[in-house]
Amino acid sequence: QVQLVESGGGLVQAGGSLRLSCAASGRTFSSYDMGWFRQLPGKEREFVATINSNGGRTRYVDSVKGRFTISRDNAKNTVYLQMNSLKPEDTAVYYCAAGRYAGVGINRYEYAYWGQGTQVTVSS
Repeated sequence: QVQLVESGGGLVQAGGSLRLSCAASGRTFSSYDMGWFRQLPGKEREFVATINSNGGRTRYVDSVKGRFTISRDNAKNTVYLQMNSLKPEDTAVYYCAAGRYAGVGINRYEYAYWGQGTQVTVSS
């Protein structure tokens, strides 16, 4: 089992940057594919970015390509989401997720473990 704890959310002006971190427990982090999703109240949780277990493959939703970068440090059991050129429409609760066989899947059902979420608010 994997426990995930996100951090790094906050309030930022449009055009600014934030870096989200997700720390994972357990000794098998390097065998998990990791994803970031986001959710607005009353809306479905949507895919943002994913990275496979060895960090060799990544995938992004079109709306964040060129602005967000997902990375991981398996020695530190941590996955990151660097968010630049933030827009008000990026405002959401961001969730980290882990899946054993997700690959670079974009479907939330491919991820078995989830963090508690961190709020990102971008003001205009």
